[in-house]
Amino acid sequence: MWLGYQGASARPAPLRPINFRLLRPATLSARDNIGSGYVAVPYPPPELELKNKVLGIVEDGNWALFTSSTVAVSDEKPSSRVVLSPNLTTCHQSLSDADVPVYCCPPKPESDEPFIDFKFPDESQPIRVRRPAHLVDKEYIAKYNKALTIMRSLPYDDPRNFIRQANMHCLYCTGAYNQKHSNALLKIHRSWMFFPWHRMMIYFHERIIGSLMGDDTFALPFWNWDAPEGMVIPIMHMNGSFIDPDRDSSHLPPTVTDDNYNHVESGLGPEEQITANVALMYHQMVSGAKKMELFMGCPYKAGENGFCDAPGTIELAPHNTLHTWVGSNLNPEREDMGAFYSAARDPIFYAHHSNIDRLWEVWKGLRGKNQATLIDDPDWLDTYFFFHNEKLQLVRIKIRDVLDITNLRYTYQEVENPWLNARPKPSVPPQMARHMLKMRDNNQNGLLFPSNNLMSDFGPEGRTLDTIIRVRVYRPKTDRTKKEKEEEEEVLLVYGIDVKKDMYAKFDVFVNAVDETTIGPESREFAGTFVNVRRGVKRVMNEGDDVVVKRKTNIKLGISELLEDLEADGDESIWVSLVPRGGTGLNIAVDGVRIEYLR
Repeated sequence: MWLGYQGASARPAPLRPINFRLLRPATLSARDNIGSGYVAVPYPPPELELKNKVLGIVEDGNWALFTSSTVAVSDEKPSSRVVLSPNLTTCHQSLSDADVPVYCCPPKPESDEPFIDFKFPDESQPIRVRRPAHLVDKEYIAKYNKALTIMRSLPYDDPRNFIRQANMHCLYCTGAYNQKHSNALLKIHRSWMFFPWHRMMIYFHERIIGSLMGDDTFALPFWNWDAPEGMVIPIMHMNGSFIDPDRDSSHLPPTVTDDNYNHVESGLGPEEQITANVALMYHQMVSGAKKMELFMGCPYKAGENGFCDAPGTIELAPHNTLHTWVGSNLNPEREDMGAFYSAARDPIFYAHHSNIDRLWEVWKGLRGKNQATLIDDPDWLDTYFFFHNEKLQLVRIKIRDVLDITNLRYTYQEVENPWLNARPKPSVPPQMARHMLKMRDNNQNGLLFPSNNLMSDFGPEGRTLDTIIRVRVYRPKTDRTKKEKEEEEEVLLVYGIDVKKDMYAKFDVFVNAVDETTIGPESREFAGTFVNVRRGVKRVMNEGDDVVVKRKTNIKLGISELLEDLEADGDESIWVSLVPRGGTGLNIAVDGVRIEYLR
């Protein structure tokens, strides 16, 4: 038995008939035009599920059998070099952390559709200018609001439908697809896929909205949360079709954003919070992001052996933190924005990621056109995904296609970046701090500092962050020259991070902090943050699959400039503090900390 979508904006909701599987409940509102009844999200018919189970998989370049549903994309020629891409025949249900089924696959497999390869917009088309959300005018808001209303009214089998658009994020961010030529799951967060994939998503979304309103100059706004005047939820997102009821009501305007949100309120006043936000941005964009991998994330490639999990600075914060800050504290996973499977249901998602995209451009400008910003790895450049365009055509688009926004015919309004001149100062004068840290060395028996540990590798079981962990880490190189520092960034690697289940988890990292309980990003001792946002779903394993779905992760924190400011560049060791936040430390374990060098 199949039940079609009732209402264009239908959200997954529970249904009781035995022929349906339960879907995660979600708050419905008048805007969804559904009435008081629940909506069923159709699961694939038995023959499609069976096909997914018996689908031939390619491992290590060896071809296996394929089902007939691959015909639509069969024009792809086998290559000895396998790049990361989705297997469109494998879309499957997932489970939330509470084992509630979630299904965000399209009504029919995209593998049954013909696709075209991406082509740049014609040079005769106008340049779309993305402006700060707090500066757009009433006419712009009214037109955008009308377009969103149209999107919500479209049938669900139209890929331009608002929830279909939102589900693109669910598909690629929760492992709903397997990788092509592998049974490994495909996820685009927490690696160097983060920036280009989201650029693709909002690029097509923007053009769909412009098409619906008949305006080929339409450009998405960006939420300018890295500047004081933009550090509140934009007023435009508090009205009409921009409203999402699933937001934290205590964080609505005029509350200032907490860009380093710890899952608990910071207690800072507006001016203090702005100062902390600006200082965080300096670290995430400047001192902590001097090398490509530190900013972009780790190199994630095809197959099980290509897996990595080490996000870049901006993805960790403010990206992850603001997702959580906006999402509703009344929902189990802080939906909508607080869980990746539901995040794009909130229209503010697109303004949030428009600013993320802008910061990618700003970072490239700061670093200049040199090797620090360039990625010439063909596996990354040729990675591809699929999106529907404004003409309802399925488009295959490669990362190399989206690296120059001039070719994509959009740009950003120039705004001030106040964090550029917000280099933090030490909370304690370095000479005084050195004296107090030596006292810490003399109390290794733990009487004064029970969290001390002189071993920076915590052994096979790791250590749980049920309290602050302080550890002395030895530095292989000291007193490096300016040239050596430019060539190699000193990196603090926190490795083997194990979040016990799919949940929000966070800890901050400090270097040579005398009292890390009283300071944050506004102090030079702050080295970075780790943030785990709920993926919202986990894969339902098919019989016979042997897929590792839970792995440990790492974070790399650039500290060369930090050590200079702390006058610790000549020291043979530094003290590192891991400070759990928001009461989440009991669910985090770490294998160790060490120094590496990154070219």
